[in-house]
Amino acid sequence: MSTDPVPPVSHLEQSLHRARALVLADLIAGEVAEADVVSLVEESVVQRRWWVEQWPDGAQYVAGLVAQDVQDALLERYGRWPLCPVCGSGDPHALEVEPELGPDPHWVCHKAGVKVAAVGSLAAAPSGPPSS
Repeated sequence: MSTDPVPPVSHLEQSLHRARALVLADLIAGEVAEADVVSLVEESVVQRRWWVEQWPDGAQYVAGLVAQDVQDALLERYGRWPLCPVCGSGDPHALEVEPELGPDPHWVCHKAGVKVAAVGSLAAAPSGPPSS
């Protein structure tokens, strides 16, 4: 058994692990975390690792970017995700990540004009029409 200390996890790796965990939490909340969908998360994390290596100051934006990457990949393969849990009538529509490139990303319903949940917190999102 080795007694070498484990090197600390870099800020870049922490950002990538956090982004992965947040997006997986939202996929689980939407009951779409099948193996092929989780693979989409992993593909995005690999691509974003290179991006953050090139621009370390962008580490704070990785969670929103991974969420958008997975959303785009799901749209191409399966359909819209995540569907808005707030609007009770009309055509089903997907939430969008805001800010597109910024810290503290949220899922937003543009139809109702409301923040629904932080990325990683869809399980706690309200359902039903927004209160006025």
